[in-house]
Amino acid sequence: MTSAPADPRGLDLERLRGHLDRVRPEMVAGALRGRLIEGGRSNLTYEITDGAARWVVRRPPLGHVLATAHDMRREHRVIEALHGTAVPVPEPLLLCEDEAVLGAPFYVMEFVDGVPYRTAEQLAAIGPERTRRAVLGLVDTLVDLHAVDPEAVGLGDFGRPEGFLDRQLRRWGKQLAASRGRELAGIDELHGALGRTLPDSPAPTVVHGDFRLDNVLIGGSPSGTDTVRAVLDWEMSTLGDPLTDLGLLVMYSSDLGLTGSPVSTTSGAPGHPTPAELVERYAARSGRDTGAIAWYTAFAWFKLAVILEGIHYRYTLGQTVGAGFDRIGELVPVFIEHGLTTLQDRQELQNRQEG
Repeated sequence: MTSAPADPRGLDLERLRGHLDRVRPEMVAGALRGRLIEGGRSNLTYEITDGAARWVVRRPPLGHVLATAHDMRREHRVIEALHGTAVPVPEPLLLCEDEAVLGAPFYVMEFVDGVPYRTAEQLAAIGPERTRRAVLGLVDTLVDLHAVDPEAVGLGDFGRPEGFLDRQLRRWGKQLAASRGRELAGIDELHGALGRTLPDSPAPTVVHGDFRLDNVLIGGSPSGTDTVRAVLDWEMSTLGDPLTDLGLLVMYSSDLGLTGSPVSTTSGAPGHPTPAELVERYAARSGRDTGAIAWYTAFAWFKLAVILEGIHYRYTLGQTVGAGFDRIGELVPVFIEHGLTTLQDRQELQNRQEG
């Protein structure tokens, strides 16, 4: 006699099945099985199946949740709005805000076949030509996202673009304070320097907030191979400065200077475009001025330092699910140092130009 497979932590399959049978009575044909999709460090993502079809469930992390983070309604709303545009997103199937089902709000979306390339080693395995095509396609998808008219897709009130950068800095400062359990040399200096050198923002767009290669699925399509099949993880999306997305992409395409890190960039893969190439392609296709990209990249280093510190904080409380969390804390000072260096290089360049 064999026992039924255990539920993944945070996903009660019996309760989920009961809810699906009530709201989508013909959706599930058999007993549900599920597994946690590893790789995420924030919201939890599960693949579920009834043996015939597959879906994806998204829910907030267990335990400590910062205000405004991990908002399932918001994430569901943006992919529902973008579904059918030039931006590839999974089809959202249902949103459940009743915490009695899984202990937190969640939503269910279609399962999209594709690969989330997370490391330079994974990209190296597909070769330089495919790597270059995939990463440049990522830039093109970002341009498509920033070309969407928010009003036309029902997202005109999705954020408050005026004063976006200043508000972002204050928000991430508050996020840091809420998860700060230790001293972090340089992080207050970085935060202050960013605040003193705010650039003027271009016209606002829908921004993803965490746009990088391992938050998309790459796969084949009728028009070719290695295309972006779906953009995932919209929990930080809003209306705001589109160059914050580009700065983050540049950061993730830079050399982190670490080996064996649980958070890695993809820059070391043969064929990977340089950060400068990514910026040039984005500027050419979008028509936006990218002259202040160093500030946006430094801001990305700061934001990631805060996010990683929050994850480290939850890890110290035993509230994380999955592998690799034990080394997150040691990465935070590295991100702080990169942010400070990026701002310093920008200032030195400006001084030379003015001299």
